[in-house]
Amino acid sequence: MNISPNKVTIDLSALQDNLLKIRELVDQKTKIMGIVKSDAYGHGLIPVATELEKLHIDSLGLNYLSEAIKLRTEGIKIPVVILLGITTSQEAKKVADYNLIPIIYDLDSARILSEEGKKSGRAIKVYLKIDTGMGRLGIDFSETGLFIKQLKKMKGIKIEGLFSHLSSADEQDTLFTKTQIKNFKEAISVSRRLGLELTMNSLANSAGIMRYKKAHFDLVRPGIILYGGLPCPDFGKPLALRHVMTFCSWVMQVRKVEHGTPISYGRTFYTDGSRKIAIISSGYADGLSRSLSNKGNVLIHGKKARIIGRVCMNLTIADVTSIKGVKKGDRVCFLGKEKGNSITSDDMARWADTISYEVLCSLGSRNNREYVN
Repeated sequence: MNISPNKVTIDLSALQDNLLKIRELVDQKTKIMGIVKSDAYGHGLIPVATELEKLHIDSLGLNYLSEAIKLRTEGIKIPVVILLGITTSQEAKKVADYNLIPIIYDLDSARILSEEGKKSGRAIKVYLKIDTGMGRLGIDFSETGLFIKQLKKMKGIKIEGLFSHLSSADEQDTLFTKTQIKNFKEAISVSRRLGLELTMNSLANSAGIMRYKKAHFDLVRPGIILYGGLPCPDFGKPLALRHVMTFCSWVMQVRKVEHGTPISYGRTFYTDGSRKIAIISSGYADGLSRSLSNKGNVLIHGKKARIIGRVCMNLTIADVTSIKGVKKGDRVCFLGKEKGNSITSDDMARWADTISYEVLCSLGSRNNREYVN
């Protein structure tokens, strides 16, 4: 029987449901930017962006100019923000040509965009990235006033708002996040005193949307919660989200092995008694974390089967002793729901000591995707 061994399924109705849940958390006047960077977290940039535009999301955010141009050439018309900005005059020309909105975080890129805006005769919209405590890209919030004064001398650009990013909104300790909110408010206040209108300020990521109403400002930026994952595996206030992605493989062989049989590379697992094992057609080359070795479960016939031994490049082994009737060709669900049981990306992240972002990006980017609903 010729069967495709692995398949990622993307349920676009789940994406719609998750966006509705997010809209319930924010004020009616608060705009929503869907984060579709990294191929929409492995879900497929064009299908996800197209669906979000149909659902009347306000804008889309991604990392690179090339991704933004791809959206425009595929017919996406809503505002598109380049979160990592641009660095060359050639890129600035494309920003103007495709009506894109870059983030700026230094004077060099601001000057390049200013020159292009003057050439084209139309001011290029930009956002200014402020570092309120992330320690990553941006202008230190204490230097906002000085930077704004320099930007105001430049023609050809229009600052739509300030952006910043919460580093710790998924943590139980709220003090640092509250400090970031305070710093962001101060940066906005300083900018407005210098004459900027700033109608589109944005701070809240997924965790900020769920936990910090005061972080919502004019625009929120859901990423992982659009796709049904949580900011961290043990996030305390989960929404009733639906996973957009499922990942399934197939049983290649079922074997009976005796007590004390070593399983997979390095003999990290020996069977305790006579066992029935299933060899599954998926491994770390297919996006599974090798850290799942001897941890976690898969679903077979809707029942959980423990992963045993090391995950191989293209194979994983599970103990199916307690599951009746397992045979070659049976479906194996690593991520998804079956007969009342489920495995989420947060479950997989917990077992592998990572986050659901990495799980989804890895699985989505390495397997054939099928879209439903």
